[in-house]
Amino acid sequence: MTDERTVAASRSAGWLRVIGPGVLVAATGVGAGDLATGALVGSKLGVAVLWGVLLGAGLKFVLNEGLARWQLATGSTVLEGIVRHFGRFAQLVFLVYLLVWTYFTCAALMSASGIALHAMLPWGEAASDKVTYGIAQSLLAVLLVEWGGFRLFERVMAVCIGVMFVTVMTMAVLVGPSWGEIAQGLVVPRIPDLAGEGLNWTVALIGGVGGTLTVLCYGYWIREAGRTSPAEITTCRVDLAVGYTMTALFGIGMVIIGSRISVEGQPAALLVALSAQLEAELGSAARWAFLVGAWGAIFSSLLGVWQSVPYLFADFLSLSSKTAAANGLQAAINRRGWAYRGYLYAMATLPVVGLFGNFARVQQAYAVFGAMFIPLLAMALLLLNGSARRIGSEHRNGRLSTFVLLVAIGLFLVYGYFRIRRAFDV
Repeated sequence: MTDERTVAASRSAGWLRVIGPGVLVAATGVGAGDLATGALVGSKLGVAVLWGVLLGAGLKFVLNEGLARWQLATGSTVLEGIVRHFGRFAQLVFLVYLLVWTYFTCAALMSASGIALHAMLPWGEAASDKVTYGIAQSLLAVLLVEWGGFRLFERVMAVCIGVMFVTVMTMAVLVGPSWGEIAQGLVVPRIPDLAGEGLNWTVALIGGVGGTLTVLCYGYWIREAGRTSPAEITTCRVDLAVGYTMTALFGIGMVIIGSRISVEGQPAALLVALSAQLEAELGSAARWAFLVGAWGAIFSSLLGVWQSVPYLFADFLSLSSKTAAANGLQAAINRRGWAYRGYLYAMATLPVVGLFGNFARVQQAYAVFGAMFIPLLAMALLLLNGSARRIGSEHRNGRLSTFVLLVAIGLFLVYGYFRIRRAFDV
């Protein structure tokens, strides 16, 4: 009996090692904005556009698979490959994007986590609780990253995503959807006409599945997991398939919930309002369950960003010398080094300023700038992975990968266009 339990535990640990980085991708990529977008689209268009969730998750899978394939085939991250093959200008453009993205994303995550915790534990006024709880959760994330190590980080993220997954899927079932309509929405691509806005919301749903900049962090997580050889490309594909399947299920669940309940508002506040409507429909237990699940989604995204984004800054600095750029082969990032820890402390504290004011104009500029990341990454993967000289003939893009990357470029350019329109109300 003991031997059987040992074997079962060993198999379970083996599967966790395989799917661990993919779970981190799912947990980090799904935050308040993604959940709210799914609910809003469901409220406006119903379940007819569920196919868009599958398409969005599939496109992000292809991007992350290309990123992992490049890294395992060449020994260098995509950032290192871009600097090596496209020069310092590309490196500087990335630094500007990283700094802008970090500030506004961290401020938004602190704000959203503060609002979510206030909804469960109202200590004072909403505005003051947002600041207090937001700062407290930011500092908690720093403690978990600094003193818990990568393994504790994985465990906490697994718990958060487990709570989020169970909550969203349970609520989606309890609201009583039409399963026939759901099946049709998953397999029959169509866009309901909503006063000319159906395409806008559908593209927003597709573009909102998963993360943006955080997809680059998968490369650092597989290094932490000890994956360094081309033989592990298949393992990464399985891992990413699990991660993006979970991401797609979250999106589908939120669209279903939104299709049964009318929702409006900004992301974090919308989730709080949605919990109140669930209480009216299903009782107070549903409200609490949903709030806990929403908080799990937001805090896991916050923790994932706090742990992973400093990798990018540290990697950027490691490429500052001409020798490093020429070699293009870097060792694992030192999480105890000043570059990683300094950026972690900066991103956990400086964006606190954003909790106190209205940054509508700069957020508009960020929306314009940030919408370009996915098509730029897709173009980089077309150039890096499309060249046998750069990646090797065995691992270069196939016709299907090339086609999907081209689709991603076109689709996310359209997504960016709609984000610009919404940002400036044009």
